[in-house]
Amino acid sequence: MSDFGRKSFTDQATDKITPESQKPTTQKLGDTASGAYDRTTGAVQPDSQKSTTQKATDSLRSGSDDASSRSKGVAQSATDTADSAARGVKDTIGSVTGNK
Repeated sequence: MSDFGRKSFTDQATDKITPESQKPTTQKLGDTASGAYDRTTGAVQPDSQKSTTQKATDSLRSGSDDASSRSKGVAQSATDTADSAARGVKDTIGSVTGNK
C-alpha cells in the first residue's frame, strides 16, 4: 500500500518492466511526470510520516536510481576511453603517413 498521492511499488515496477517501445507517447509522458512527482514527494516527506511500505519503496527506488546513475557513469567512462584510444591511433597513423 502506498501513501496518498504516491505510486505503489507495483505501479512503479510495472512502469519499469514494460518496454518503452510498447508504451504510447502519452503513457511515457505520464510515467515521466508521475515518476518525477513521486521522487520529489519522497525526498521532501519525512520518513516519520511515511508508511512502512512507502519507506521500503522509496529506499528501493533510491538504490535503483543510484545504480542507474553509476552504470551510466561507467558507460560514459568506457566511451571516453574508446574515443581517446581511437584519436591516439588516428594521430599515430597520421604522423607515420604524413596525413593529419
